[in-house]
Amino acid sequence: MTTPELTANPRPAASAAGLTLTAMVKTALALVERDLAVLFHDFFPFSLRTALQPALFAFVFAYVFPRIGQGIGASHAAAFAAVLLPGLMANTLMFQGVTGVTLPLVTEFSVSKEIEDRVMAPVPVVVVGLTKVVSSSFQAFVAGWLVVPAVWIATGGNTPISWAHPIELLTIMPLCALVGSALGLVLGTVIHPRRITYLFGILLVPLSLLGCVYYPWMTLHTIPWLQYLTLINPVVYMSEGLRAALSPAIPHMPLWAVYGLLLTALAAMLALGLAKFKGRVLT
Repeated sequence: MTTPELTANPRPAASAAGLTLTAMVKTALALVERDLAVLFHDFFPFSLRTALQPALFAFVFAYVFPRIGQGIGASHAAAFAAVLLPGLMANTLMFQGVTGVTLPLVTEFSVSKEIEDRVMAPVPVVVVGLTKVVSSSFQAFVAGWLVVPAVWIATGGNTPISWAHPIELLTIMPLCALVGSALGLVLGTVIHPRRITYLFGILLVPLSLLGCVYYPWMTLHTIPWLQYLTLINPVVYMSEGLRAALSPAIPHMPLWAVYGLLLTALAAMLALGLAKFKGRVLT
């Protein structure tokens, strides 16, 4: 009696053959729901981890320093807070988007091997990668909103922002979250687990410090080479776009540049990230 051979690791894409678009969408939503269930289960630690750093930064530089007459924001605390809040929101959207995909992916590929269970879902492999981006972008979007009350409380309510441009705000924030998550997908498929600590020192810190988080891009005109160099940083467009929405009186980039560059970055990083993800899974 012969025993039929069993394929230990069938190609995930084959399981999606003949599946309707509706069924694929339902499966993808189930994968996203699975990730979001973890978020809501641990919402308090997630909120604390997300809001603590922006709140402390705002407290020191927009509340303490003005009252002791030193350093940043010492003479114009309210104006600095209006610059700072959109920048901290942009930084959080990028940071949460990247880490929300990169860290779980590195773990799933090298430690838990959970990715093998995910790609057995009856959808194409690229859809599984896309669900990682969607889940992380939702987390980043929530984290970005958590920065608003955190900074407002930390500055003693001295944060003069405008809510007169809701369309810009509600389109730029999800776009920022998606860009951060798409970058996280790229990094999560190319970074070796032993080098994951380099992600913060080599990439995320420079993205933040040179991302116009703490100053408007226009003020860099006195350092022309740096002003143009920062244009390769997507956080610049996030910060400037959110300032246009929340602090329109502060000089900022035109919105066509913000939307155009963020959409271009999103398309490029999604294409690269999904291709790398598929290659990593199938090999």
